[in-house]
Amino acid sequence: MQKALLLTSLALFASPAYAGKAHVHGEGKLDVVIDKNMIAISLELPLDVAVGFERAPRTEKEKTELAAAKKTLGNGSLFVMTPAANCAPEAIQVTLPDFDGKNDEHTDIDAAYTYHCATPAALKSIETGIFKQFKRLYRLDAQRVGPSGQGTMRLSPKQPVLIW
Repeated sequence: MQKALLLTSLALFASPAYAGKAHVHGEGKLDVVIDKNMIAISLELPLDVAVGFERAPRTEKEKTELAAAKKTLGNGSLFVMTPAANCAPEAIQVTLPDFDGKNDEHTDIDAAYTYHCATPAALKSIETGIFKQFKRLYRLDAQRVGPSGQGTMRLSPKQPVLIW
């Protein structure tokens, strides 16, 4: 039941009424939904941020870079919650473009993370190490909704912590 609510909430963020700016290189989008002891995080990044190109990989080096980006994004420790909340990753899904012959100029990586927290009342922040992993990323526009309300915050390499 909780997972369904979390997915519904994330889908609401993705609806046109909540849609953010168009695809911009160097910028990503982070949506966080907190419901009881579950946290759902949705991350959208331009492929260029992770690998330096937005097309099908042409060389073995580019294929390796794409695989490394997927592995990095699949790491549950990319997001660190307030330690006292005792949160652990429960599910992670990273979706790369399928490069089905289309010559899109702008392609994104989408990732979804679900965490379970033993002491959710202690959760006051989420820090991300994503800026250290992807140097081309300079901004994440974050939205959060949870028991303490909702809010937005712009994260950057100098401010990588979503606080409420």
